[in-house]
Amino acid sequence: MAFRRLLRLAAFALAVSVFAGSAFAGQGDRPGRAQGDRQQASTLPLDKPQADKPLGVVELFTSQGCSSCPPADEFFAELAAKEDIVALAYHVEYWDYLGWQDTLSRKENTERQYDYMRAFGSRSVYTPQAVINGRVHVNGSSRSEVNGSLNRLEKAGEGMRVSVKVTRTSDRVMIDTGDAGAGPSDAHVIIVYFDPPQTIKIGKGENVGRKMTYWNSVTSIQTAGMWHGKAQRYELPMTEILKKGGCAVLLQSVGKDGLPGPILGAAFIHKP
Repeated sequence: MAFRRLLRLAAFALAVSVFAGSAFAGQGDRPGRAQGDRQQASTLPLDKPQADKPLGVVELFTSQGCSSCPPADEFFAELAAKEDIVALAYHVEYWDYLGWQDTLSRKENTERQYDYMRAFGSRSVYTPQAVINGRVHVNGSSRSEVNGSLNRLEKAGEGMRVSVKVTRTSDRVMIDTGDAGAGPSDAHVIIVYFDPPQTIKIGKGENVGRKMTYWNSVTSIQTAGMWHGKAQRYELPMTEILKKGGCAVLLQSVGKDGLPGPILGAAFIHKP
């Protein structure tokens, strides 16, 4: 009942602003088991205030075909309702062979998880996996591990240390990033598009008969530019934003090998 009440509150917040935003039984479910233009413009306020530096970013790798994922998906809905968390859900493809093709899965979501696997030096991928701030990964259904990691990284100075502020005019969105300070000073500006909440009844596979509501399911990932440690503005056409369900911006360092690294700053881009 508590979850239902929270979900209703989250849905209400969504209607106001449009967008708010393994199982490790040992190791969990694994595959293999049967510059911007500086021209001055009059900016419009965002529908809902948001911090330039949220507590952190939670990227959940999940699947409708994974029997261990529903608890993680329900917990993720709570995270997606929080104003200080940028929560993104990446539905992956590799459990489709179990009898149900995930209706929200994308090849590039699976590729992003494998890139994280290589970046972390892991030997395999699993669901539900939560990657926190691009720095650590934990069981996505464990509240204590996800919340603990967010708090530990924040206290260790490995949270969102670079401000990301989003404003807009009638025809464009401006993303203003802050200065680096100490630490890594190069990063990619990544735009992550996602769907609005969707309730799906699963017809086959390990979760047959379940009806689940999925939040912030990623549909595409694009690199919008480079950040080199100094305050900078990036612009996106409003027409692009309006085509999508919702989107977020991640300021993420990337290794010379092209693999994802720490996320230094993040924000949601709200629709008008």
